[in-house]
Amino acid sequence: MIDPCKSNLPTHNPRLAMILMICATAFIAATTLLAKALGTDTLGSPLHPVQITHARFLFAALSLGSAALILRPQFEAVDLKLHVMRTTCGAAGVTLMFAAAVYIPLADATAISFLNPVFAMVFAIFLLGEKIGPIRWCAAGIAMIGALILLRPGSGAIAPGALLALGAALILGLEIIFIKRLSGKEAPFQILLVNNAIGLIMATLAVVFIWEPPTIQQWFALAGVGVLMAAAQTCFLNSVARADASFVVPFSYGTLLFAALYDALIFGVIPTSVSLLGAGIIIAGAALLAWRQALSTKV
Repeated sequence: MIDPCKSNLPTHNPRLAMILMICATAFIAATTLLAKALGTDTLGSPLHPVQITHARFLFAALSLGSAALILRPQFEAVDLKLHVMRTTCGAAGVTLMFAAAVYIPLADATAISFLNPVFAMVFAIFLLGEKIGPIRWCAAGIAMIGALILLRPGSGAIAPGALLALGAALILGLEIIFIKRLSGKEAPFQILLVNNAIGLIMATLAVVFIWEPPTIQQWFALAGVGVLMAAAQTCFLNSVARADASFVVPFSYGTLLFAALYDALIFGVIPTSVSLLGAGIIIAGAALLAWRQALSTKV
C-alpha cells in the first residue's frame, strides 16, 4: 500500500505535472466562482463569507479524512503552533478572497491574489532572514504596478472588492512563510489533513454567530467549494512533486484564464482592457519572481 506521507512520486514527469497543475487552476477558479454565487443572490439569500469558508474546511476535511481512512498514512510529529498560524492566515485570506469575488470580477480578484508571492518575499526578509537581490525587487515592483492598475486609484474611489483581494494576497503571502517552515518538517498529505482539521475547528467557532440555513442549491455549492478545494490542493502538491518549479509555476496562472471564462459564461462579465493590462503586468512580475526563485534553488 502506498503511503502518501512518503516520497513515492516520480522524480520527473513534466507532462503529468502540467496536466495536474492545469486541473488545480480549474478547480481553484471554480471554488471562487461558487463563492461568488453563494455571496450574491444567485442561489438564494447571500451567505456570509465566513460561512462559505466554514464549508470549504468542512467538506475538504471530509474528503481528505475519507482518503486517510482508506490509505492509512503514517503520521509524523505535528508542529501544532506552526499549523495554527498557517491555518489562521489561510482561513482569513480565503475568506477575504471569497468576499472580494462578490464585488469585483473574478479575473480581477484572481489577478490581485497573484501578489501573494510578492508579499511572501517581503515577509521572508524579516521572518526567514532571506536576502533579496535586484531581480526579485524588480519583479515585485512590476507586479505592484499591475495591482495599482487594477485598484484604479485615479477613478475617484478604489473598489472595496479590490482592497479585499489585496488584503487576501497579503495574508496568503504570510501563509506561504509558514508553509515553507512546515514543508521541511512534515509530509504534504499530513500538512493538508492537519490544516483542514484545524481550519474546521476555527471556522466552526466563528460561523455559529452568523450561520444561516442554506437552500438546497446552496448546500450543493458549499459542498462543491470544499471538495474542489481539496482536489485543487491535491493536484497542486502532486504537480510540484513531479517537475521543477520553473516549469510548473507558469501553468498556475491558468487560474486567471479559468476565472475569466467562468465569470463570462455564468455572470456575463467580460474583462475590460484595464483588467487585462493589470492582470498581465501582475503575472509578468510574479512569473519573473518564480523564475528567479527556481534559479536560486538550483544553485
